[in-house]
Amino acid sequence: MKDGVTITGPQQPGDEAILTDAALAFVADLQRTFGARREALLARRRERQARFDAGAKPDFLPETRAVREGDWTVAPLPADLLDRRVEITGPVDRKMVINALNSGANVFMADFEDSNAPTWRNVVEGQINLRDAVNRTIEYTA
Repeated sequence: MKDGVTITGPQQPGDEAILTDAALAFVADLQRTFGARREALLARRRERQARFDAGAKPDFLPETRAVREGDWTVAPLPADLLDRRVEITGPVDRKMVINALNSGANVFMADFEDSNAPTWRNVVEGQINLRDAVNRTIEYTA
């Protein structure tokens, strides 16, 4: 256990490069800071879903009115995001990350949700694959 974090998923050699002490400390700090709020929001979501299941219609939350009606803007886009005419979204398995990076698309969005079975192994390997892609060391041998 490191900094209050216990890893219960199976570990393999190389995982420690992703599951570093600093990364685990960050996750522990996030849980300590936001855990109670996250649980409260999930409970609220379950209650809201129960109302929908009972026939209530979705609507905007009253407490978000100021955001919807406010006069606000976001910061300018970074240069890297200005040209997104060709964008590819794909899974994070090694072969598909390489295919996406070789596709010629302006942007690649790594999909840890819809195209990934979120097993412990797939999530950790996906992070390893993205690290290798960013470091330009990613390789695949069939």
